[in-house]
Amino acid sequence: MPARVRAVTFDFWNTLCRARPAITLQRRKDAWRAVALDRAIPVDGAVLDTVLDHVSSLHHEGWVQNVQFTAEHALAAAGELLREVLQPGDLDALRDAWMAASAAADVTLTPHCAAVLAELAGRGVRIGIVCDVGLTPSVLLRGYLAHHEVLHHFAHWSFSDDVGVYKPHAAIFQHALAGLGTTPAATLHIGDIRRTDVAGARAAGLQAVRYRGVADDDDPTVADAAVVLDDLRDLVPLVLGDTVLGED
Repeated sequence: MPARVRAVTFDFWNTLCRARPAITLQRRKDAWRAVALDRAIPVDGAVLDTVLDHVSSLHHEGWVQNVQFTAEHALAAAGELLREVLQPGDLDALRDAWMAASAAADVTLTPHCAAVLAELAGRGVRIGIVCDVGLTPSVLLRGYLAHHEVLHHFAHWSFSDDVGVYKPHAAIFQHALAGLGTTPAATLHIGDIRRTDVAGARAAGLQAVRYRGVADDDDPTVADAAVVLDDLRDLVPLVLGDTVLGED
């Protein structure tokens, strides 16, 4: 293996795994309505739906501004909005329902992901994750990977709810490099979003590849990666061969 690439870090959503966020949100809404009915919380289901929509929008705003807004932040915000109708134990029940609905999300691996991870790990490449965590905490994200029997391929992971920042902040990439024991120049990051994955990796000194096999980010305000892949299998010769990535 060429010395140029010793480690690869993967974005999580739409690179390693894919899901349908709208369905996950609806499952949370259904779960909260069930809790309200079971515990006789005096709140209309439409109000609960609005609260969940609101905290989801707060998360998106925080992500764009690089201000942490995790599932626990969302639950705290929801609890404050519902404080007049909640009794002791209600918020804990809503938290449990939130986590159960998130854990039950229909998460699948992206095409050829398992084979690519096995090939790279089998050839001695150090594999990590650099992930902006949404409203599903990283403990569940690791659970999805374990369920699909690929978690063992990862030598390290850097989830934003652990590190404390989102991409493109350099700290989350530095956390990954330290955990993998590699240098920026010897590390390649692959992800689907130009602003966070491509620009963030480049700014931290990593090689950047964009994967558009699941979601294609065509944001014209951010320079694209020099290499854009439609098929994850094309990552293997790129890493294991003697290709040196150029920059536009």
